[in-house]
Amino acid sequence: MAGSFEVRVGDKVLPPVLEHKTILHSGALYQYILETSVYPREPEALKELRQLTATHPRNGLAAGADEMQFLRMLLKLMNAKKTLEIGVFTGYSLLSTALSLPHDGEIIAIDTNRKNFEFGLPIFEKAGVAHKIEFREGLALPILDEMMEAEKYKGSFDFVFVDADKSNYLNYHDRVMEMVRVGGMIGYDNTLWSGSVVASSEHTLPWYIMENRDAVVEFNAYLAADPRVEICHLTISDGFTLCRRLT
Repeated sequence: MAGSFEVRVGDKVLPPVLEHKTILHSGALYQYILETSVYPREPEALKELRQLTATHPRNGLAAGADEMQFLRMLLKLMNAKKTLEIGVFTGYSLLSTALSLPHDGEIIAIDTNRKNFEFGLPIFEKAGVAHKIEFREGLALPILDEMMEAEKYKGSFDFVFVDADKSNYLNYHDRVMEMVRVGGMIGYDNTLWSGSVVASSEHTLPWYIMENRDAVVEFNAYLAADPRVEICHLTISDGFTLCRRLT
């Protein structure tokens, strides 16, 4: 796990920000963004889930609050109604999506760990959005392969969010490209992977970062050359790549 910054404004010590949440070199600048523009506009349910997730022993798996603020705006601009999420954890990104969809919106959420999902489920229920979510427990690739056999899922999703094992991003891409509609969007999280994409093998990054570094580099190169999508590689959070399906 990365370390954290202690940020002071006058005599006030602001809550620490985990380094892996942003590629900004200045922890103070990132904290400024959060405190000025993100946290004041964060829905209460998301704030509660973010704070609850901070008590989880693997809290570093949660998506960044600034990234999810961007995602909520994107989904509303798209008028998205049906989405797919691969990698859920306690559901911070899932709740961001659920709050952005209309009352009759639908989300299929896939994760290997139902216990983590249920960790945040009471907040979904309190927020009145649990009915939008269909949680499927298990490995994503077999679940996606099964879904691809059903005609109803082909080209049916407005948006897909992928934040799971980086070694399978290429495999996920090949599948969800058939499941998102033409003109729909796919968002891939952690595509700068703590800056390791430009790190040499001697770079002193944690082993769990470096072991997936080559997979992320390969995936980024693949997306850049994929004629089926228009892409935008954003430097928000730990890197976020948006793909719009063209054909």
